[in-house]
Amino acid sequence: MPRSRRAGIARGVADSLGVGIGIFPLGVALGVLVVQAGLPGWVAPALSIGIFAGSVELLLVSLLAATTPILTIAVTVLAMNFRHVFYALSFPLDRVSPGIPRAYSVYALIDEAYATYVLLPAGQLSSARIVTGQLLMQAYWVAGGLLGVALAGILPARLEGLEFALVALFVVMTLDAARSRNEVPSLLLAGLSVGVALLAFPGQALPAALIVYTALLALRFVLARGSDDGPDGDVSSDGPSGGSRDGGSGGAVGSATDGARRGDPGSAASGADA
Repeated sequence: MPRSRRAGIARGVADSLGVGIGIFPLGVALGVLVVQAGLPGWVAPALSIGIFAGSVELLLVSLLAATTPILTIAVTVLAMNFRHVFYALSFPLDRVSPGIPRAYSVYALIDEAYATYVLLPAGQLSSARIVTGQLLMQAYWVAGGLLGVALAGILPARLEGLEFALVALFVVMTLDAARSRNEVPSLLLAGLSVGVALLAFPGQALPAALIVYTALLALRFVLARGSDDGPDGDVSSDGPSGGSRDGGSGGAVGSATDGARRGDPGSAASGADA
């Protein structure tokens, strides 16, 4: 094996360690939730391998246990993970070897991987480093889920309140986004979306709220961009829309990028979306 590849693998391992501190416990929570929801234990690794999107997997456990209609599940997953479509626009996929490595890198492009590599200089990135880091991030998640399934099988009693893990996860992500004044309107729009959905679509409140919220965020972006246009049509980089561009989907992208800018990839894992 060439020395450069060995060095890339070693750096990828180091990149994944800080992220793993946050991913592994969430994986354990996923495994325990799967068993406590009455689902087969194999569902935990199946979700971690087939989907690999932390927050969505935790939500899917509740949706599957409640036999939620497939249309509701599809709309919910699309709305929650739609931000990943834009990750590829700035993620250094050009540094990943074509073929299977690049295909896997696209598949494993979670928030934590984006925050880890998007701001690193291109000269410091290699295919071996990026793919190794992403592989280990997924390995931490899968291993945590398997451990959670095993723990749930030997626990003497049901752990009450563990289902609150998903709510707590999104509370942390929301608080992180609320640190910026630019995101206060987004929080108010989120509350408005939930209120409208509960009143107008009480039977399908979750997908309705997500759709309304997405539409309101798009409208906010258009209005903010229009207000930032100067006399020459240039868009100011420090206008109020800056926050919505980086954190338009609840601030997850902005908070993840801030974590990477501070040189602390693990900070994004606490709010993950694995």
